[in-house]
Amino acid sequence: MGVVLRWGWVLGVALLAPAALPAGGGERRQPEIRRSDSSGPLFAGTSCELRVSPLAVAPSLRRLAVGTPLNVLRRWHGEDGRDWLQVQIASGSGECLAGVVRRGWLNV
Repeated sequence: MGVVLRWGWVLGVALLAPAALPAGGGERRQPEIRRSDSSGPLFAGTSCELRVSPLAVAPSLRRLAVGTPLNVLRRWHGEDGRDWLQVQIASGSGECLAGVVRRGWLNV
């Protein structure tokens, strides 16, 4: 009798609890991309070029100096599998001159 109750309990839990195992048929969700709540800017590295759009063949708007502070506006996952960031040069940096492009896309 104890064996029947034990297996009945195990079967009941298995049927009611969601199975998220790779072979269990459960739905595996990818984590959502979340924007960091930190107020600190992102800094440009070597060979950073602002582009017109999130495409590898898009024309370059300008080349950024190493250490230029950038604010991330949004993230984009392109059809070619590349990740892109739409950025804006942070106000207060020496790069913010009149007539100079401040927004564009960076390949991550």
